[in-house]
Amino acid sequence: MSIDLGSTQLSLPVFLAPLAGITDLPFRNLVQSFGSGLVVSEMIASQEMVEAKYSVRDKAELGLGVENTSVQIAGRHPYWMSEAAKLVADQGARVIDINMGCPAKKVVNGYSGSALMRDLDHALTLIEAVVMAVDVPVTLKTRLGWDDTLLNAPELARRAEDAGIRMIVIHGRTRCQFYKGHSDWAAIHRVKQAVSIPVIANGDIVSSDHAKRAMAQSRADGVMVGRGAQGRPWIIAEIAHVLTGSLMPKEVIEAISYGATEYVNLDDLQDMLAGRQQNSDRLGPSLVDLEPVDGTNGRLRHSDLGIVIAFGKHKGRTLQELEKIDERYLDWLSSPSSPISSKTVSELLRNHRE
Repeated sequence: MSIDLGSTQLSLPVFLAPLAGITDLPFRNLVQSFGSGLVVSEMIASQEMVEAKYSVRDKAELGLGVENTSVQIAGRHPYWMSEAAKLVADQGARVIDINMGCPAKKVVNGYSGSALMRDLDHALTLIEAVVMAVDVPVTLKTRLGWDDTLLNAPELARRAEDAGIRMIVIHGRTRCQFYKGHSDWAAIHRVKQAVSIPVIANGDIVSSDHAKRAMAQSRADGVMVGRGAQGRPWIIAEIAHVLTGSLMPKEVIEAISYGATEYVNLDDLQDMLAGRQQNSDRLGPSLVDLEPVDGTNGRLRHSDLGIVIAFGKHKGRTLQELEKIDERYLDWLSSPSSPISSKTVSELLRNHRE
């Protein structure tokens, strides 16, 4: 059940959706560590990306496993869209995704996102500009239509395929629904019938059972999981196992065996993966007497050797040790997904280096 994008092959048909404020680099890396066919960055505003505003450029950092990472761009001007596509392709993006589905008022009022469902001719100028600007596969993420009177996703899909789009992701709602009601997976089948390229079902897929039903109703080639992955970064690997029979990573089995079937904090997940019981004395006798670092709720502690981590799989190690043995974990610890203030961790590391 692999997905063929031409120059890029996706081995698993289960993907991580772009989520503003969620799918940053550390979270994407965490999802990939369990297993995912594709992870997609947060939506990048094309003009801001080209004008080099750091906070926007930072979102597109690909990290490890670039062959399984897609960078999503949005905008309304062909020039900015094509220039942003060139920029992220030069950074190493193997796949570029165009957002024509975001329902947020700020995006729609800027004539981007799902607003483009009301003007397919203009939507096609953007698609053509991006496809012609880069040599990597370009995909499209959109919705069923603007509202119940304008369900034009099949037409957009046909025209997008003719313009060179290699895969289409359809959220099973209209723009005017936002996230109300239920995703209409069966309606996605009309898009599947309209094109020969892969079609991916999205919306309300939060479990393996949902994924199976979405695939059956839509006849799609795969599924994309968004909100269902919040607090459960292993869920994509779990769904892939159920849909394809792929091997389930040991870490996923351990997480599930510890009851991690509902949303959990990522620091608690680290404890579960380390095989530790969650109890009232998580620090242990060797750490309990060390002075806590202010503002960390005891998760970091002062010692003669440096700042010691008092939770998770690196419990008992210092931040300085992590710089040498696990920079990826240190990146997560410094990210918004961490249970510790990223500013606090950055300041502690800077003080050590000085």
